[in-house]
Amino acid sequence: MKFLIYLSLMFLCSTIHAQEHYKYKASEAFPFGQPNPNAPEQISDYAKMIGTCQCKSTTRKQDGTWNDPEDMTWTWKYIMNGTAVQDETLKADGSHSGSIRQFVKDSSRWYVHWFSSKTPSTTFPVWEGNKKDDKIVLYREQQAPNGTDGYFRLTFYDMSKTGYKWIGEWVDKTESVVFPTWKIDCIRKN
Repeated sequence: MKFLIYLSLMFLCSTIHAQEHYKYKASEAFPFGQPNPNAPEQISDYAKMIGTCQCKSTTRKQDGTWNDPEDMTWTWKYIMNGTAVQDETLKADGSHSGSIRQFVKDSSRWYVHWFSSKTPSTTFPVWEGNKKDDKIVLYREQQAPNGTDGYFRLTFYDMSKTGYKWIGEWVDKTESVVFPTWKIDCIRKN
């Protein structure tokens, strides 16, 4: 009997410790988690996107015209006890994708690891960048179809409590040549 009481007390103490220790994770009170005050201040860069938005995603066709917009749900939350951000998209065609976003103090940059159900991979593509003024701009090296060196640039902009916009563009190394290939407009659901 003493052993059962001891185990019960140990379980209770570890549960209380875990709740206090991980108080910034998603919970009933905070379904999308909370930013950890010990995280880099840049954790607030994504604050306006935390939650769920209904979005319209539009990609460019091979002929240069745009496809019809596709419905998409985009959900953002704080993870790793409020020290990182995760997002997940659920698309009308049944495909899904997401990212893990961590700010690394040593390089003063966000690193975004992207994954997708359409293109499973053993190594995730990584974008890196920062918030500049009122936009979050991320880059990944990528050659154009003609072999020109450049980047695939992702930009979040018009971020507010009611939603945000996103655009994916190929840019040359000087960013003087810009070719948009994907755009998303989002409206806050909750």
